[in-house]
Amino acid sequence: MLNPFRSGGNPHVLLVGMTGVKLGERFAQVGCAHGGRLAAVAAKVGLSGRAVAIVPDEASAARARKGAADAGVLVEVETAPPTQLPLEDEEIDLAVIDETSGLLRMLRPEDRAATVREVRRILRPGGRVLVVASAPRSGIGAWLTPGPGTPPFDPSPDLQAGGFKSVRTLAEREGLVFVEGMKPRRLAPAGDSPSQPEHSVSPGAPPRRRVDAK
Repeated sequence: MLNPFRSGGNPHVLLVGMTGVKLGERFAQVGCAHGGRLAAVAAKVGLSGRAVAIVPDEASAARARKGAADAGVLVEVETAPPTQLPLEDEEIDLAVIDETSGLLRMLRPEDRAATVREVRRILRPGGRVLVVASAPRSGIGAWLTPGPGTPPFDPSPDLQAGGFKSVRTLAEREGLVFVEGMKPRRLAPAGDSPSQPEHSVSPGAPPRRRVDAK
């Protein structure tokens, strides 16, 4: 049986599988530590979808453009702070936050909260956010790393505080950690009746008689 997450020469199969991105979807990535990862996800939305990278500086923008060009995919690249994403409300299906370079971890707590709110704002109801972070080193890798190292950063509390639901760690594989959250679907306000039930009676209509089965 084939393993769908086995790279087989493509180093980004795991990432694409974890995003669950589909053809025609609208995808935004915040931050870009690796242009190849961005391009691999962008390729899956196709020409019928949309891929946008919002990056904080020109170096990240250059990585995003090079990754897209090398893969031959179309990616809109915008340079803006993560606290002010240049996208309209609810116009994105999937948002990926590239945390592998510490984008969230290095922000002040108030800016981190603002970034999560911005990501929630641009997502449609029911849309998903996926934070991709570097996994903490273990085994011989940790032993060979000089110094105490950087403690692992868990974005789950920030996602939950920002209003995301069903926050969970999907996997920790190939040096990456994948943390997912979902924007709640919009509920109808209490008392609203978007559609009239079949058993309801229109104003002015005679009451229906109940007929008991014999």
